[in-house]
Amino acid sequence: MNDVTETVNGLTLPLDSNAIQKIIPHRYPFLLVDRIDEMTEDSVVGVKAVSANEMQFLGHFPEKHLMPGVLIVEALAQTGAVLILSKPEYRGKLAVFAGIDKLRFRRQVVPGDVIRLESRLLRMRSTAGFAAVKASVDGETVCEGQIMFALTDAAGSDQ
Repeated sequence: MNDVTETVNGLTLPLDSNAIQKIIPHRYPFLLVDRIDEMTEDSVVGVKAVSANEMQFLGHFPEKHLMPGVLIVEALAQTGAVLILSKPEYRGKLAVFAGIDKLRFRRQVVPGDVIRLESRLLRMRSTAGFAAVKASVDGETVCEGQIMFALTDAAGSDQ
């Protein structure tokens, strides 16, 4: 964990789950980022500690717990959303998936793993954005690719 505090977009790092919930709307059992350790104007690093007590392991798979790949991608998206929605011009918005491109899985994630979640903003166009994302465990890449997102008003959103 990063023991040095720094301030980005008016936030003091690291951000714990309570601080994260003030930025993005996700809540248990769907809040998939536990801490934000690093943030710059265009990149963010978060952490997800995977526990056997999580709901997805009731069915995926009961006899061999594997973190579903879609939840790893969602954790990456939530980490990126913290970066975007912490910017003053986007506060109060909702970031929703618009696409996933060139994403590849390279390693399984199991309970006990701590996932490092990295997102780097590639570009913003009005209310759409593109980010390079990477998840890793113990320095070994779990998955990497690009995600696209759209910003919408949080109240009355259809997505």
